[in-house]
Amino acid sequence: MSRVIIYTDGASKGNPGDAGIGVVISSPDGIVIREIGEYIGKTTNNVAEYTALIRGLKEAAEIGATQIEISTDSELMARQLSGVYRVKSPNLQPLYAQATSLIHHFESVRITHVMRELNKRADELANQGVKNKHIELS
Repeated sequence: MSRVIIYTDGASKGNPGDAGIGVVISSPDGIVIREIGEYIGKTTNNVAEYTALIRGLKEAAEIGATQIEISTDSELMARQLSGVYRVKSPNLQPLYAQATSLIHHFESVRITHVMRELNKRADELANQGVKNKHIELS
C-alpha cells in the first residue's frame, strides 16, 4: 500500500481534561486499513490533535505507505503544518517537531483541513477513546 489517507482527530473533555485520539487510515478508494480510538490521559484538545496525527503517521509508515494525505478538522494544526501559522505554544512545539520529522519520511504529503462532518469517523473514535479509555480496532 503506497498511498493512504490519514484522517485524524483529537478530543478533550474539559480542555484540559480527559483526552482521546481517533485515527482512520484508508486506501484512496475508501477501504479502511486501520482504525484507532485511544485514551491519552488528561491534556488539551490541540495536544490531542497532534498526538492523533503522530500516531497516524507512525501507523502509515508501519504499513509501508510512501504517499500520504492528511485530513484533519483542526484548522490550527493544518495551518501550522503548512507553514501559515507559527507554533507559539511551548507544549505544542515538541509535538510539531515530531510530526514534521515523521512527515519528512514520506515521498509526498498533502495536508487538508476539512469540516468536522467530513472527519466523522475519526471524531467518533477520539470521543470513544475518551469515553472507554481505550479502544483499538483493526
